[in-house]
Amino acid sequence: MGEARSSSIRLQVLNAVTDGTLRQLELDKLLEVLLRRVRDLFAVDTVTVLLVDRSGRQLVARAASGLEEEVFQGVRVPVGKGFAGRVAHLREPVQIERVDKSTVVNPLLWEHGLQVLLGVPMIAEGELTGVVHVGSTTPRRFTDEEVDALHLVADRLAVAVYMDRTRSERAAAALLQESLLPARLPSTEGWELAARYVPGAESGVGGDWYDVFPLPGERIGVVIGDVVGHGLRAAVVMGRLRSALRAYALEYSDPAEVLGKLDRKASHFETDTMATVAYAVIDTATHRMSLASAGHLPPVLATPGDEARFMPVPVGPPIGYDLAGTGRRSLDVDVPVGTVMVLYTDGLVERRGEDLDEGLERLRRVVRSTEPEVACIRIMATMVGDRPATDDIAVVAIRHSDTR
Repeated sequence: MGEARSSSIRLQVLNAVTDGTLRQLELDKLLEVLLRRVRDLFAVDTVTVLLVDRSGRQLVARAASGLEEEVFQGVRVPVGKGFAGRVAHLREPVQIERVDKSTVVNPLLWEHGLQVLLGVPMIAEGELTGVVHVGSTTPRRFTDEEVDALHLVADRLAVAVYMDRTRSERAAAALLQESLLPARLPSTEGWELAARYVPGAESGVGGDWYDVFPLPGERIGVVIGDVVGHGLRAAVVMGRLRSALRAYALEYSDPAEVLGKLDRKASHFETDTMATVAYAVIDTATHRMSLASAGHLPPVLATPGDEARFMPVPVGPPIGYDLAGTGRRSLDVDVPVGTVMVLYTDGLVERRGEDLDEGLERLRRVVRSTEPEVACIRIMATMVGDRPATDDIAVVAIRHSDTR
């Protein structure tokens, strides 16, 4: 009789998790429907799903059937602590037959008279997304077949959570990126600007950004940057760095000092973050430019009648991890009429199977002393062409058009 029930529960759970109608449901509704079915199929009193938070250090109650208070009260369980935390840490099933403060973190479980708990990890694409556990107020021992059946549930839930998070993060990152890139480049007499941003076809929106803003004293600030990583986290860090750099730019005139302050801020508040940044300040009255680089690829400069060249800007360490122990330096140059400067991120020049120097040389050859919009068109046509970029691309072109 026991074997028949075990076989029956496997089949019923398999039918439940593969039900085609579930594909049409939003995540919250899918959790509600599936957890209710699991509660009936396993003949248990509670079913709960806890998801790993953004830090990866805590589980947060997201859905429940039978003990909804866990969700209403925002129950949190540290990974590695208590029952659910142990399941997450070990990434394997855990069954306990004594539910009290010595075995679980959440007092709701023993206060509601649960006697036994079975939990399994939710894993998708090798990533832990959460834990699902079932509980009973009647003493019992879950069979190996029931453990396997709950694994089927966990796998289905893990895929649903992973896909929902991926879609949500991509949409949020794209929206955040769009909101932070300049909607319109500032118009300054005697100076023309153009820019491009293209998200990577494979990686999606990441941490590449450009920024152009007016500064006191007839100056223009120009930034290009690239946060290591992709997705929502990289976009959020990018937004923080962008805002911080703007604030420092109002206080300090030397780009190297601005990058130094940005490095200090990122190293202290943005742990495990690294970014390359180039920051230039153009004095439109004296036609001089000061430029500093934190691990970023060198800008290309093209003056009328000459071949384009890479600017010999001192390259300091990237932003993050407080690596610039010896300080940072700026390069000061004159910007004659007709000069074009192009700043870019590495997605423009890096290609699989190609040496970076080849991409840099191809970029150098295509940059000419011309209108910035024309320069961007030529650059993107040559460097990207009909092949989708695998990584984000950001490009800014600036031209000193006349002496007023």
